[in-house]
Amino acid sequence: MVCHEHEASEQLVTNDPDVSIDYNVRWRLYLSHALSAWNSRMFEFGAFLFLASIWTDDLLPASVYALARSAAAAAILPWLGSRLDRLARLASIRLSLLSQRVPVALSCIGFYLLLRIPSAHDALAGKVVSLSALSILACVEKLGASTNTIAIERDWVVIIAGGNEAHLATLNAQMRRIDLCCKLVGPLAISLVDSYSTRVAVVGMGAFTSVSVLAEYICIARVYRSVPGLRTSRERRETIGTDHAARPAVSAFRSVTKYVQHSAFSPSLSLALLYLTVVSFSGQFITYLLATGFSSTSVALLRAVAAVFELSATWAAPLIAKRIGAVRTGLWSLNAQLAFIAGACTCLWFTSGATPRLATIGLITCTILSRTGLWGFDLSAQLIIQDEVKPDLRGTFSSLEASLQNIFEMLAFASTIIFPSTSQFKYPVAISAGAVTLSSAVYACFVRGRRGHLMHLDDYLCRGKAGHAGWTAVNNEDDVNTANDDQSELASYPSRETA
Repeated sequence: MVCHEHEASEQLVTNDPDVSIDYNVRWRLYLSHALSAWNSRMFEFGAFLFLASIWTDDLLPASVYALARSAAAAAILPWLGSRLDRLARLASIRLSLLSQRVPVALSCIGFYLLLRIPSAHDALAGKVVSLSALSILACVEKLGASTNTIAIERDWVVIIAGGNEAHLATLNAQMRRIDLCCKLVGPLAISLVDSYSTRVAVVGMGAFTSVSVLAEYICIARVYRSVPGLRTSRERRETIGTDHAARPAVSAFRSVTKYVQHSAFSPSLSLALLYLTVVSFSGQFITYLLATGFSSTSVALLRAVAAVFELSATWAAPLIAKRIGAVRTGLWSLNAQLAFIAGACTCLWFTSGATPRLATIGLITCTILSRTGLWGFDLSAQLIIQDEVKPDLRGTFSSLEASLQNIFEMLAFASTIIFPSTSQFKYPVAISAGAVTLSSAVYACFVRGRRGHLMHLDDYLCRGKAGHAGWTAVNNEDDVNTANDDQSELASYPSRETA
C-alpha cells in the first residue's frame, strides 16, 4: 500500500518548468518562514543587546551565552536529526515551534526581571544563576530553530519542488531572501525600540513571539495538507526509523560514517568551517562595536547594510552560476570572501595601534563586503547538497552538518572567552581568517577532484598564440571531458532569474 501511494505521489513530480507550484502553498510557506525567521533574528540580535545592557563593558557573559547555545546544538542535534528521519513531518514542525517560542517568552521574562532588579545580577552568585538560566533557555531555542531550519529548508522545500530543479532553485532563493530581509529589518526594529527603552523592547519581543506562533503553525499545517508528498513519505520514513531504533549505537556510527564518506561532505565541511568566525554581525562582533563606542542603532544600521549585500548575492550568484555552474560559483564566492576577510584582519593588526577608529572602520567595511561572497557560496553549496543527498538521509546529513557548524561556532565563541578584552579582538579575527583559508582549501580540493582542475589556464596562457609551423593541433582528451562536464553542470543548474 505504501509503495502504491508513493508511486502515485511521484506522478505529481514533473520537470516541466511551465507547471508552477500552487500559489497558496507558496505564500503560506513563505509567511510561515517569514514569521520563524523574524522571531529568530529578532531574538538572536535582541538577546545580546539585553545582555550588554545588563552586564556593561564585559564580553564574557555574551560569549558564555553564545558558547552554551552552540555546545548544546553540537551535542544534541545529531540525535535530533536521526529522529527527524523517523518522525512525521508535521509533528517535527510542531515540536520545533514549541521549543522555539516557549524559551523565548521565558527568556524575555528573565531579561525583564534582571533589568528591573539590578541587585539580582550584580553579585557573583546572582550573575552565575541568572546567566545559567538564560543560557539553558537559549540552548532549547537554538535546538528548536535548528530543527525547524533543517526540516523546512533541506526536506520540505525539496518535496514541494516536486523534483523540478527550476522550482527548487526558486524556492531556495526566495526563502533565503526572506531570511535576509528579516535579518535586515528585525534587528533594526528591536534596536530602535531598545534605544527608546530596553524594557519596552523586551516586553515587545516576548509578546510578538507568543502571538505569532499560532499563525505560523496554521500556515505550515495547511502546506502539509496541500502537498501529498509530505504526507506520503511519512510511512517510508517511519519504516526506516524502526530498523534504526533497534541499534541506536550502530546507527549513530553509521550515520557519521555515511556523512564523512558522502560525496557532498567537502562542500558541507567548507560551509561549516565558515562558522568559526567573529568577523560577522553576530554576538561577539556586536558586543565589540558597542564596547568601542557605537550605539545600538548604529550597529543595527551597519548590520542592515551588510544584509543588503547578502541579499544582493541571492541575485548575483544565480546569474553567475547560470554561466559557469554551481561548483565554480562556489569557488569564486569563497575566494572573494577570503580576500575581504584577509583585508579585515590586516586592518585590525596593522592600523589599530596608530589609528584605532580607522582600523575599526576598515574592519566593518571588509566585513560587510565579505557577506556577498559568503552567501554566494552558501547558495551554491546548498544546491550541491540538496541535489546529492537522498531523501532518507536528509535529516541525518543536515543535522550532522549543523552539529559541525555549531562546533566551529562554539570555537569562535571560545576564542573571545580566551581573549575577552576589546584590545585583544585582533586575535579572534586572525583565527577567523585562518578558518576561511582552510575552508577555501577544502573546497578547492573538492573542485579539483570533481572537475580535474581549478581553472582553464590554457585558455589564458595560449590565447592569441599561433601554432608551430608544420604541427597539427590535436584535442586534449582531459580538456574535452572537462568541457563536457562543465556543459552538463551548466545544463543542470536552473536559471533563477524568475526567483
